[in-house]
Amino acid sequence: MNEQQNHSIRQENAVTVIGLGPMGQAMTRTLLAAGHPVTVWNRTAGRADGVVTAGAVLAATPRKAVEAADLVILSLTDYQAMYDVLGSATSSLAGRTLVNLSSDTPDRTRAAATWAVSHHATFLTGGVMVPAPMVGTETAYVYYSGPAEAMRSHLATLTLLGTPRYLGEDPGLAQMMYQAQLAAFLTSLSGLMHATAMLGAAGMKAQEALPELLSAADSMGAIVRAGEKNPGAALDAGEHPGDLSTVTMMGATSDHIVETSTSLGLDLALTRAVQAHYRRAIEDGHGSDNWTRIIDGIREPR
Repeated sequence: MNEQQNHSIRQENAVTVIGLGPMGQAMTRTLLAAGHPVTVWNRTAGRADGVVTAGAVLAATPRKAVEAADLVILSLTDYQAMYDVLGSATSSLAGRTLVNLSSDTPDRTRAAATWAVSHHATFLTGGVMVPAPMVGTETAYVYYSGPAEAMRSHLATLTLLGTPRYLGEDPGLAQMMYQAQLAAFLTSLSGLMHATAMLGAAGMKAQEALPELLSAADSMGAIVRAGEKNPGAALDAGEHPGDLSTVTMMGATSDHIVETSTSLGLDLALTRAVQAHYRRAIEDGHGSDNWTRIIDGIREPR
């Protein structure tokens, strides 16, 4: 195999990773382990030391990083960071695929896709749904949206990071799914900490409380699925049968949580927000409906 063929294979398999926080570093190491030549760039160059030791090449500028590969993966703070970093390299974007795995709003994601296309690049949006240590493992998965052809072209490489879950052509869809997943995740984390604080006020240490609370959290999916073969089907049909857990019953529970938290001197922001969902549904005359009826007030706030 001659030098020109070697160069061609390298270019075909090469990947650029821009942004070397924990996630960017994990992705770089995963790609290197699979045999991909990886070029990296980070605003703070010192963060590249570990992955360079592992075999990555540190580019001197964002332009050189972009020009090193046809597939450019971005792992940045937000989408503004993409403009800040690539603003000096727009003339080098033509013909390349940008896979932005940064977090932001769906609207900003769609605007970024339009920006990339204006510079003759292809744009895929992604949302990595595991923490950095799990990247590249069997449990890792990543949501993507954008041009289907680009997804097909880079499927093998992107699969190394985690199982791809492609949502469609709209570049905002993967970002919307990512934010929706985090909405459920972050509110659950706040709930866990609030519950831990409640038990702590009763003298129970966190190492005693959390195992019990996490066990309850693990069973939440089974509880929501109970009595419904296709979760969400009743919601789509606008049906809220109150034969299991009614708004009134759950609302009374939310009242008790607020009262208990008040007596313990805890912050009430989270518990009052939950209570407000049930009170709104009761005020609207839906006390006998299933607890899922609270979605109406979330969809149409007053």
